[in-house]
Amino acid sequence: MKPHPRWMTHVLLAAAVYNLAWGGFVVLWPLAPFRWAGLAEPNYPAIWQCLGMVIGVYGIGYAIAAADPYRHWPIVLVGLLGKLFGPLGFLFSALPWNAGLMLLANDLVWWLPFSLILRGALRHALQDQGPALPAAEALAGARTHTGATLAELSQRSPLLLVFFRHLG
Repeated sequence: MKPHPRWMTHVLLAAAVYNLAWGGFVVLWPLAPFRWAGLAEPNYPAIWQCLGMVIGVYGIGYAIAAADPYRHWPIVLVGLLGKLFGPLGFLFSALPWNAGLMLLANDLVWWLPFSLILRGALRHALQDQGPALPAAEALAGARTHTGATLAELSQRSPLLLVFFRHLG
C-alpha cells in the first residue's frame, strides 16, 4: 500500500490553521465580519461566536486528519459537506452578494482539494481489498482459537458467524 501524497497533509494543515485562525477571530471580534459586509449587526453576537467555536473545532479535526487523510477521511467528508452547504444556504438567503465574499476563503477554495483527498481515500480503500475467496476456501482457511477450521465446525453442527469490521 502506498502512503497518501504529501500534498494532502499540507492542505489539511493549511485548513487547520485557517479554521483555527478564522474561528478564533470570530470568537474575539464577532461583529467585524458584519461591518466588513455592510450588514446590520446581530442582536446576539454570541450566536456568531458559537459558530466561530465550531469553525475552530473543525480546525482541530483537520489537524488530526492531516496525519493520515486516508484513515481520517470522515473528517474531510464532514468538512466538505459543511463547505458545500454553507454556500448553498447563502444562495437561498436574502444576504447581499458582498456578504458572500467570505465564502471564497471559508468554503470555495477547499472544494477541489477536499474532493481530491476523498477520491484518493476511496481509491486507497478499494486497493486495500483483495479478491474475494470462494466460501469453501475461506472456511477451510479460517481457524478458531482452538485450531479448528470453520469448515470443520460447520460440518459438526450448524454454525452462526458474526463478522465485525471497523473503519480504522
